[in-house]
Amino acid sequence: MDAPADEQPLPGRLGKLTPRQARRVRIVLASVLMAAMAVVLVVRLASRTSVLVVGVYGAALILCGIVIELSRNGRTRLGSWLLGVGLAAALAADWLLLP
Repeated sequence: MDAPADEQPLPGRLGKLTPRQARRVRIVLASVLMAAMAVVLVVRLASRTSVLVVGVYGAALILCGIVIELSRNGRTRLGSWLLGVGLAAALAADWLLLP
C-alpha cells in the first residue's frame, strides 16, 4: 500500500524530505529566527532606543510569522525565499540605516 502523497519523498532531492517534513523544517527554522530577531531587538533597544530599530526588527518578526503561516499552508518554497530575502533586507537595513 502506497503512502499518502504528503508522506512520499520529493523527487530529485538529495535529502529526500517529504512535503510534511519540509514544512516542519521551515516552521522550526522561522521560529528559531523569530526568537533570534527578538533577542537582537532587545539588545539593540538596550543600546539605543529608536523607532527605526523597532520598525526594522518588528518587520523581521512579522516576516517570520508570515513564513510560519505560509509553511503551515504548504507554500514552503515561497516561504523560504521570503525568509531569506526578508531577513537579508532587515540585516542590510540595520547595517545601513541604524547608527
